[in-house]
Amino acid sequence: MAKKKTAVRKKTTARRPAATSRSTAKPKAASSSRRKTPAQLLSAAAKLDQEILKLINQRAQLTINWIESQEDPRRALFSPEISDAPVAAVVDKNAGPLSNHAVAGVLQHVLAGARRKVRLKRVAYLGPAYSYSHQAAIERFGEAADLIPVSTIASVFEEVNRGHAEFGIVPIENSTDGRIVDTLDMFTRLPLRICGEVQLSVHHNLLAKCGRSEISEIYSKPQAFSQCRNWLNRHMPHARLHDVTSTSTAAQLARDKPGAAAIASAKAAVEYGLQIVAEDVQDNKNNVTRFAVIGDQTPTPTGKDRTALLLQIPHKPGALADALVAFKKQKVNLSWIESFPLRGPESGYLFFLDFEGHEKEPKIKRTIDSLARNAVRIEVLGSFPRSEPVW
Repeated sequence: MAKKKTAVRKKTTARRPAATSRSTAKPKAASSSRRKTPAQLLSAAAKLDQEILKLINQRAQLTINWIESQEDPRRALFSPEISDAPVAAVVDKNAGPLSNHAVAGVLQHVLAGARRKVRLKRVAYLGPAYSYSHQAAIERFGEAADLIPVSTIASVFEEVNRGHAEFGIVPIENSTDGRIVDTLDMFTRLPLRICGEVQLSVHHNLLAKCGRSEISEIYSKPQAFSQCRNWLNRHMPHARLHDVTSTSTAAQLARDKPGAAAIASAKAAVEYGLQIVAEDVQDNKNNVTRFAVIGDQTPTPTGKDRTALLLQIPHKPGALADALVAFKKQKVNLSWIESFPLRGPESGYLFFLDFEGHEKEPKIKRTIDSLARNAVRIEVLGSFPRSEPVW
């Protein structure tokens, strides 16, 4: 009996190495099993799509609930708290592979869709569709907003002032041409505020249905021609230039008239069935237009704000220099100043000032009070979050 027990023990001992060998091979098998087939990847993506669908609807509902909980839901619709701030926070945490612009666009569309469920908001812009103003309106409000094209900058202001639109979007300055006179002039006429801004990179293209050698005339708005002046002189000296009210109108003419071309956006080329004969024809490759969002809101401070105001001071030597000392004393960065003559028989100028900070900040209040003590007229046009250029 003792021999049999010994034999059993030896047999058991002999099997142990084999068991150890099998256990060390298991990780390799597990590693290979983690590699998903294309079908498995699609299945996993489909499940994730369902989760995303559920989450974006939950996110939209929270936005709707927040707006409806406010004392004035109409004013809350485009509050930075539910538009600029959430987008900035998400972009700040973005680790890729999607670009910041792509990530921001996704959230902006969700928020725009939520706002539309509360109440469809009308936004007036300088049309027709596919103009740069239209692109800026989509960038700020999303495609879910009710975007209303009008024919002039003055009409944008009038639509908002009459209550036909809650907001308007108008160009205010360009990095090549400077101020947009029609916009600044309307601020002197109507009591509207700036409640936001969009900085849009403007890429001009030569569009036509024919080759460059067949182009005899080119249409665009005066500002676009000015921003492409050197390129046109070098490459299209034989073509006649015709001013129109917008780049989209120019694209329509290029589509309909033989031998005609337009300076307009790539999106206009797609919309009107035109070829891009030459792209990026602007003289300044970093060509940016800043658009103002106009309405009657006063956004709350974000810490990265801008304030704009109109200022009229006595028309005498040294008056402007004395007024601007207020910015130095309060250490406020004056980022932009423009002047234009007063209308009528009165001599003097009205100044448009743009500076960093929010009108509710103590040092900005002190700066405005100092300006007011020596002003003939002063009007704060608004404080709003500063934006970054959209490339």
